[in-house]
Amino acid sequence: MTDLPLEPEGGWESLYLAGEWTDTGDRDAIVDENPYTREEIATIPAGTEADVDRAYEAAAEAQDAWSQQPPQARAGVLNAAIEFVDAHREEIAELLAVESGSTQVKSEAELGTARGMMQQAASYPFRMDGQHMDSITPGKENIAERVPVGVVGVISPWNFPLHLSMRAVAPAIAAGNAVVLKPASNTPITGGLLLARIFEEAGVPEGVLSVVPGRGSEIGDAVAGHEVPRVLAFTGSTEIGQRVAEKAAGNCALPALELGGNNVHVVTDEADLDRAVDGGVFGSFLHQGQICISTNRHLVHESIYDDYVDALADRAASLPTGDPTDGDTVIGPIIDESQRDQIVDYVERSVDEGATLETGGDADGLVVEPTVLSDADNGMAAACNEHFGPVAPVIPYSSDEEAIELANDTIHGLSGSVHSEDVEQARRIADGIETGMIHINDQPINDEPHVPFGGMKQSGMGRYNGEQILDELTTTKWISVQHEPREYPF
Repeated sequence: MTDLPLEPEGGWESLYLAGEWTDTGDRDAIVDENPYTREEIATIPAGTEADVDRAYEAAAEAQDAWSQQPPQARAGVLNAAIEFVDAHREEIAELLAVESGSTQVKSEAELGTARGMMQQAASYPFRMDGQHMDSITPGKENIAERVPVGVVGVISPWNFPLHLSMRAVAPAIAAGNAVVLKPASNTPITGGLLLARIFEEAGVPEGVLSVVPGRGSEIGDAVAGHEVPRVLAFTGSTEIGQRVAEKAAGNCALPALELGGNNVHVVTDEADLDRAVDGGVFGSFLHQGQICISTNRHLVHESIYDDYVDALADRAASLPTGDPTDGDTVIGPIIDESQRDQIVDYVERSVDEGATLETGGDADGLVVEPTVLSDADNGMAAACNEHFGPVAPVIPYSSDEEAIELANDTIHGLSGSVHSEDVEQARRIADGIETGMIHINDQPINDEPHVPFGGMKQSGMGRYNGEQILDELTTTKWISVQHEPREYPF
């Protein structure tokens, strides 16, 4: 596949509906901009409710025939998709940099994880197993089959656009479903049209995947509340996720939600300080903190608090900022002005509330300086909100019980981490924190294709990855066969 171009023949300025690249026509347009230079990348058609209808209708028509394909055929499409990604790895990394502000480290991590999701998905057609069970009725045979749900709607975010679209799209297709994907309007290419191109060249039949870019305010309800999909996979904020869930549930569709996080990095009195700081820097500043599982709060035992703050601030101040296409850059741009302004506002409000600005706090264009706030508490704006930026509020605590209480003082429960050389202490704290994922002597940003990924409380419903996502995207069908005549009471 090395000789196949990455871009479709007419460029990226299209929708992908029912196997056809469709130009703007009389639709409005979305100007796709580089968040660092603010230069235009492409002008993308803004999908309409009519486009959503067409995409779902095509998916419903194509899905049954696709589900009847033998497992090796569906796995073959996934393997061909992996081959296409491998052939265009450098071009895709460049797209991630210019469209989503991804630094080299983040682009490589995202590509690797997305590829791993595809590899895992390629195994799903051979894992659609069922169950044979005895019956309480003489002469009856019971079979429980695992079958695809049918059509899956996917609404994906802008922060890890390829990864967070692929983790739903690839498993859904592999399991025999058809998919309608609405990427975020900030990243319509890497979160949407790129996947259309990948699966088109991999040989997915027409209608099995449609991509409808568009503004959430205009077509989000149409995608989430449509009568066709049986599962609606959404990744984004808790507020919007609740609305998506209501719309999907109105049609008895299953909401599969990964929502916001207010994740803690707990540094105990028994922590290795250097390791804890290493994890704290990575957990707060990878991709400018624009990750649902990034560290939102640093909870540090009072006995090592000052040393931790000093070391974290020194490291943060040394991180190179600027153009994400520069291989040395660690801190690139925030995705847009509204996100930048919110981050800066959280920092300013926290300082007004009594926090001490140790380093950072300013912005150059859309690049927000890596920021460390000491003397913070759970009620401050940068700590009680999911700030989604390169900001590290550091909160002191005095006992393991207080650390657990502070960690749980949030509506969220997505990820977290605990540092201690006493693993039993770390495990006690980890067990006490109400979160779907937590990592000992590491940091919260972890995602492995074969390990269940998801949150508790208002951080989501359901799980991605491994056997768990296959459970979300399939349903169980009971078939019984009465082999012998049955006697009925009347």
